[in-house]
Amino acid sequence: MNAKILSRGAIGVAVAVALSAGYVAGHRDVPAPQIISPAEAAALMPAEAAAKTGVPDFSGLVETYGPAVVNISAKHVVKQTALRGNRGNLNGNQLPIDPNDPFFQFYKRFFGGMPGMQGGDGGGGGDAPDQPSASLGSGFIISSDGYILTNAHVVDGANVVTVKLTDKREFKAKVVGADKQSDVAVLKIDASSLPTVKIGDPRQSKVGQWVVAIGSPYGFDNTVTSGIISAKSRSLPHENYTPFIQTDVPVNPGNSGGPLFNLQGEVIGINSMIYSQTGGFQGLSFAIPINEAIKVKDQLVKTGHVSRGRLGVAVQGLNQTLANSFGMQKPQGALVSSVDANGPAAKAGLQPGDVILSVNGDDVSDSSDLPAKIAGITPGSTATLKVWRDKASKDVKVTIGSFSDAKVASTDKADQQTQLQGRLGVAVRPLTPDEKSSASVSHGLLVQQAGGAAASAGIQPGDVILAVNGRPVTNIDQLKQMISGAGNSIALLIQRDNAQIFVPVDLG
Repeated sequence: MNAKILSRGAIGVAVAVALSAGYVAGHRDVPAPQIISPAEAAALMPAEAAAKTGVPDFSGLVETYGPAVVNISAKHVVKQTALRGNRGNLNGNQLPIDPNDPFFQFYKRFFGGMPGMQGGDGGGGGDAPDQPSASLGSGFIISSDGYILTNAHVVDGANVVTVKLTDKREFKAKVVGADKQSDVAVLKIDASSLPTVKIGDPRQSKVGQWVVAIGSPYGFDNTVTSGIISAKSRSLPHENYTPFIQTDVPVNPGNSGGPLFNLQGEVIGINSMIYSQTGGFQGLSFAIPINEAIKVKDQLVKTGHVSRGRLGVAVQGLNQTLANSFGMQKPQGALVSSVDANGPAAKAGLQPGDVILSVNGDDVSDSSDLPAKIAGITPGSTATLKVWRDKASKDVKVTIGSFSDAKVASTDKADQQTQLQGRLGVAVRPLTPDEKSSASVSHGLLVQQAGGAAASAGIQPGDVILAVNGRPVTNIDQLKQMISGAGNSIALLIQRDNAQIFVPVDLG
């Protein structure tokens, strides 16, 4: 066995010698890999180092742009009464949270909390003195005169914000503005000739490319971690306006607000969220694309607040079954599941069952694309939507509203019950006037029992069937006719717990 190992080693040496001489059998003109010194590698950006050595070397990036990454300490005065009963909240979160809530377990903000923020003595009176607390985060300098980007949740509610540079200098920072919707905040310190990062274009990045994070996890300043881009344009619960970059870069409490670099040393994102069941890194990190953050920054610096366009619809993605139900060859676009009455979409004639394919000529490949595209349109301006309706596309002109516009809904009829046998397999009855008023709908059939195809699709008793393939359902006979005349699949518009969604049903 040893002889075989030595033999392989000898072959390896022979190949190495051949390569160093620039020779590969049958390919005499193949150039030899370049040999560079550690000092030369350190001076290169990772992409250059990878091209010359075969592996990325991040030391040059860290030396060049590490000084532009800062540690942020935000001090708060927390009302003792607000903390009562919240023992064990993650990372200093001061809001009451149900630890069994799946969203609490799924997406957690991460900034390092001091023990005082865990709070909650479980009893006592309401007149306890206010308790000071602090949170730690990261940020990065984007202009030499002292503008800094970070996450809004890092400085939310802070009385004093302190920025510490890598050269140990500390500055009191002014919060120029913070936007909770995008989780972006802009700080300003009184300094000049500061080191800055280079801004890149995340749209040019690709899944599988190397990325680097620099930040202050658990307060350890200028910690460097690396990984790859796992996915792009991730849509997360309650985060409608940000197409997140997903990575497997190790980030932890305190990394929040720090930069995500590409191999060229350009910032392409702000590290903002992690997926975690423990509060620590578990392989899924999410960053705000820097181009979205810069748009927010520009508005915050100019006006102190962010203005967003609003369409007034709820949308969902399509799978192949839903696409078939609407006569589409492939699933694409954003399926409208509900329309706010008196909102911009309703005034333009948009309906549940419409599929929005593009906005001003810019394709909507998935439902997660739409909110950011609409939000970026100036309120009051006109947008052209390409909409798929009745198995054909058409253009719809919409006057975009403001995000601050209120949402409105509607109401209406009867009492009877029947069993729909066969293809769908539900027992339904019309809604009573009180039920319509409570659900804020003008029509629909209440599901009392579900079996067969409906149960397999996830339809439950208590759901309200509002439409079939985008056509409103007002009575039981109409539903029967729609089901009997349908193909192998349909899309039911269902209302459940005041939310509307299209459910694909395979009728076989």
